[in-house]
Amino acid sequence: MGGKSWSWIAALPFFFRGLAWDGSPSSLVPCLQLFSVALAAVIPLGTGSGRWRLGAVCLSTALLAGWTYPLFAHWVWGGGWLAQLGVYYGLGHGFVDIGGSGTIQAVGGLTALAIGWILGPRRGKYGHEGVPMAIPGHNTVLVLFACLLVWVGVLGLNSAGALLFARIEPGRIVLVATNTTLAAAAAVLMAAWVTRSRFGKPDASICANGWVGGLVASSAGCAVVTPLAAAATGAIAGALITFAVDWFENRLAADDPGGAISVHAVGGIWGLLSLGLFCRFPAGGANLSPSVALGTDATWAGQLLAQVVGVATLIGFIFPLTYGLNWLLDRFYPQRAAPEGEHHGMDLQELGASAYPDFVTNIEDFTQR
Repeated sequence: MGGKSWSWIAALPFFFRGLAWDGSPSSLVPCLQLFSVALAAVIPLGTGSGRWRLGAVCLSTALLAGWTYPLFAHWVWGGGWLAQLGVYYGLGHGFVDIGGSGTIQAVGGLTALAIGWILGPRRGKYGHEGVPMAIPGHNTVLVLFACLLVWVGVLGLNSAGALLFARIEPGRIVLVATNTTLAAAAAVLMAAWVTRSRFGKPDASICANGWVGGLVASSAGCAVVTPLAAAATGAIAGALITFAVDWFENRLAADDPGGAISVHAVGGIWGLLSLGLFCRFPAGGANLSPSVALGTDATWAGQLLAQVVGVATLIGFIFPLTYGLNWLLDRFYPQRAAPEGEHHGMDLQELGASAYPDFVTNIEDFTQR
């Protein structure tokens, strides 16, 4: 196109052939990508829980890991056309996503939305008038503990992305850790305040979603924003996710038991935009892609526009692609479990063993004694 190499599809040796495993950045990137694609694939599991067949989970994950994720990840982290926006159009540093707010989180969250629509809601989720019914989780304490584990994991993910993709000095990892923590803390406080204002008391489940949403939003610009901007990013993420949970359930009829769509899709997209709004790149700049030089006009407006282009690509191309692939899969291999499997539990239906052998789940257990 115009004599410019846009690098639409990676053309590298298959399955790491020729890669020198010597601890160099080029050898560490595949290792990080293995973890990253696994994280993206886990996100839809929360949305499809209780009604998604195990075989369909495996096939859908193969589509994500083999097609959707590698395509967008190459465009962002592998010198693809989104990363080239700074070089060819002077849009700041091109599309920047240091820790994966879009590449990991939004791709996984948009896939979760596709799965939620294809599977349909859980039985009993919506009443006769279409009003969603609350189906409480099994253990709130475990949910909150998991949020602490997510914080530790995102600290590592953001730090690795900053070193490998933003090429920051190792000493700036302190800033990455500070920004990540502040974003999460501000998000959970905002979620607690919003739910208290709306319902009279803070909602523990939504606060947990807000906490993780703050972590998700922090990833895009964790190394190139100030701590104050990171806190603002997290606070806005906490508010957005609180309202997004209701919006997806009530307006879009997307049954999402774990809030994965709101946390990862909405939080990830906001994180990408917040980088364009708040970014402060180091003096002299940094090469934000292993194979792409900086544009000559790294202005604030140009960077924001580059981020908008990336978000538009996620919503306008990646989401239809992942929906279409899973829709085709559903035509050949129905993804939703049988009604009896949903009634008795997916643990018994798909794995042949009870996950909670001492926990009574069906009323028949009482009436038949």
